[in-house]
Order: sequence, then structure tokens, then C-alpha cells
Amino acid sequence: MREVAGVANVLFITADQWRGDTLSAVGHPCIRTPALDALAADATLFRRHYTNAYPCGPSRATLLTGLYPHTHRSVRNGMPLDARHGNLAQEVRRGGWEPLLFGYTDTSLDPRGRPPGDPARDTYESVAPGFTPVMNLSELSRGWIADLLAKGYDIAEPGQGREPLYDPDPAGETAPGGFGPTRIRAEDSETAFLTDQVLRHLAVRQGQPWFVHLTYVCPHPPFAAPAPWHMAYDPAAVPAPLRGPSAAAEGEQHPLLAGLHRAVPLSKFLNHAEGPASALDAAGVAAVRAAYYGLASEVDHHLGRVFDFLRQSGQWDDTLIVFTSDHGEQLGDHHLFGKLGYFDQSAHIPLIVRDPRAAADAGRGRQVDGFTESVDILPTILGWLGLPVPRQCDGRALLPFCHGETPGDWRDAAHWFYDFGNVRERIESEHGRLQGNECGVQVIRDARRKYVHCTGLPPLFFDLERDPGEFEDRSRDPAYAGEVLAYAQKLLSWRMRHEDRTLSHITLEGGYFEEEPS
Repeated sequence: MREVAGVANVLFITADQWRGDTLSAVGHPCIRTPALDALAADATLFRRHYTNAYPCGPSRATLLTGLYPHTHRSVRNGMPLDARHGNLAQEVRRGGWEPLLFGYTDTSLDPRGRPPGDPARDTYESVAPGFTPVMNLSELSRGWIADLLAKGYDIAEPGQGREPLYDPDPAGETAPGGFGPTRIRAEDSETAFLTDQVLRHLAVRQGQPWFVHLTYVCPHPPFAAPAPWHMAYDPAAVPAPLRGPSAAAEGEQHPLLAGLHRAVPLSKFLNHAEGPASALDAAGVAAVRAAYYGLASEVDHHLGRVFDFLRQSGQWDDTLIVFTSDHGEQLGDHHLFGKLGYFDQSAHIPLIVRDPRAAADAGRGRQVDGFTESVDILPTILGWLGLPVPRQCDGRALLPFCHGETPGDWRDAAHWFYDFGNVRERIESEHGRLQGNECGVQVIRDARRKYVHCTGLPPLFFDLERDPGEFEDRSRDPAYAGEVLAYAQKLLSWRMRHEDRTLSHITLEGGYFEEEPS
């Protein structure tokens, strides 16, 4: 392994809605991810990595700014990200790299100062400032659909976007107990198309430093895969969901959980499906899980193509590779689908970091059990490039772990935020109608306990040693009263330590200007 010299490249990959347990490298009972497993064997894998927010827009706001959601406050899809907050692309651009985007960032741009007719005022799918969008694939997926039209596909309404293209092919072979394939061939799928675009572009960038943010939409729903990926997993052999006997029984745990069971339609995950997602039976859940794993394996296959290109072109040892996700997916656990609520499945995501330098040889193949978070990605990438990390960044660089070290003062818990304001009318509260600013859910989770604080609803507390599945709320159990108080205080102290500090290091007094060192 040689040191990175004149050329330093970054390949920053996200796969949308990829659960943290969905890698064979961490012992998943059925998923096959050979490309990512091989990457992990030559890199550092972080087993307890968590997003700091969900759904898509909030998670990527945190990922790209390095700020906790209570600071950047873009906490729902469509909630604007204040323009004063810098991001990874802008910092990289200042350092001399052009940050190229293949995919999307789901950024709700600050509308202030924009004229009423500006299209950016009408979407949460704008591109984060600083990126050069080489291939912008929002939900409209215009680039992909244009490619399909050029290849002769009959697309009835090209302006409808990606979701209709995941309808099953009535002429296709249906997987036993599962779904039929999409009518888009595997070589023309959304994942294949985006990979082709990246490889074509990198082919003309050899010998020049580059920065690529590659953002796959899969395995995000609709949960339908092209052939042969739709048959990659037998629904009868996938792991059963972690859930109680019924949604009604589990919903007794908390009004938020009961409300989410009512609020989320199955059509968000399966085209043309009806009814609430929580009502899907065991066979249906198994079929969805098999399709989800097929989509994930398809992404892994195409990542293998990208990794092979880097090796064959001699760029493997010049390139920092970061693979992660924006958030997880409930996948039927606790009778939920999507990224919502307070359970680990929505927040736990994968993270693999490959530092090509010789200094990282001690960390190759290492699996880290310390708690890491999405806010750590920005300082990790900037640190590797030798660029300064903005003072207000809430995360910390992970490079010491990649070098075989463990910082002595590392965090002992993960933290994340969820705002259910978009479905608040379906969440019953004994205190009456919830206001928009009463829909926050803040979680602190360590190796032993998990405390969930809700702004306008009761808290929850889980003893993860006794109840790793999070079925027993102990917040009102007198035996846990002291611990509930201690975790609430710990959460408050954490929030206070991470308030916005853009200017808090400067003092203007007595005729002098004083700035605290970083």
C-alpha cells in the first residue's frame, strides 16, 4: 500500500434506505453483498453507525452539513435548509476539487431572496449548493427515462417519474411467493444507468483529482426489482420481521406508534397496493423483504463494477471510499414500513470507510463497535483531503479508527431526531390537537438503554439488555425512574453542548476582538 501522493480522489456513496444490518459482512442471515464485503475486508466497517435524522431531506441535510438537526432545522422533507449553513460540497470546492453529483441530494433550498416563480421554491429535490450535477436523478428521473426512450421502451407518461417504471411486468416470471419483475431489463435499470454514467465520466478523469458523490436511490421503494434480481431471494427463507402479534397490540406501547400504523399506506412501498402498510400479512412482508434484498444486491453488483474500474485503472490506491446510507427501513419490523418513529431499524445504517494510505493498514478488516453518526462523514472526508473542518461541525473525523486507533474521549451513544408533523393529524394525543412545534422525537441510545423524548407526547425508555427488540416501555416503571431521569438529563446536556456556535467563539469587548482557537 502506498501513500496518496499527487492525486487524491473521493468516492462518496450513499444507497437510499439501506438498513445497517443488511450486509453479509455483519452476519445477515440471507443477504449476499460480495462487493461491499470485499470492500469491508480492505477497509474499516462501523457496526454501530446511525443517521441523525430521517426521512430523506433531513438525513441528507445532516450528512452534508455535519450539523445535528436541532441546529440546521431542516427536519421534514420540504423544510428549507438555511443558506447560511455551509456543506461538504462547498468546503471541497474551496479546497480545489469540483464535487460531482451523480444522483440527488434532496435539498430544500432557502426560499428567501428567490422570486416567486423560481422552481426551487416548489421542491425539496434541489441540488445542494456547491455540487456540479453531472446526472441529477430526482424522483422525476428525467435522465434515466430519456435513456429508456432512446432504447425503445414504451413509456406512456414520461413526466410521471420513476415510480411507474417499477410496475411489474405482466409477462414476466413471478418469483415463488414473491413478485414479478419490473418491465425494465436489468441492464437498463435505474441502478445500472447511474453506474454507467459514473463509469463513463471517470474514464476521462484519470490522472486528475476528482470528487464524486454517487447516490443510488435503491433499495428505496417501490419494492420491485428487475429480473433476475426479483428472484435472488426466496421469500420463504428471508428472516421474519421483529414484531408483536398485531399492530393493534404493539400500538398500545405509544400513541405515536399507533398513529403511524394508521397513517402509512402500503401504496408508498408497493405500486397499486391498498390499505395501511401495517395490515400486510406475513407472506406479504416476506415478499417485500425478498424484493428489498434483491434491490440491495443489485446495488452491490454495480458497486462491484465501480470498484473493479478503480482497480483496473490504477486509481484504487488514490481514492478514499465511503459507503453509507441516508437512513434505514423498518421493513415490517414493529408492523412498520419506511423511515419513521423511534425504532433502531429506521436509524441504524451501514458505514464502510476505506482509507488507501499505508497509515490505515492497521485498520483494514476492522469492525468498530463504537457509536458513530452521519455528522462524522463531513469531517472524515475533509480531514482526509487535508482541508479545515468548519468550527460549527458537530461530528468528528473517523480516520483514527481507520488507522487502528480508538479515541479515548469518543461518544458513548447515538442520537437522532424525527419530526412527524406531516402526519400529526393521525396521531391521537390525550392533550388534544398537537401543534406543529410539538411533533419532535429526540432519541439517545447507548449500548444498554434507549430514551425517547417526545415534545408533545409521553417519553419512552427501553432496557436494551433485557429487551433488545424494544417491546417494553419502562418509562413509567418505578424501578427505572432514576435511570429515566439520568438519561433525560444526559440528553439535555448533549443538546446544550451542540447548540449553534457559528459566532460563539468570538468576543467583542473593551476595544479588542478576541477569537478562541479551534
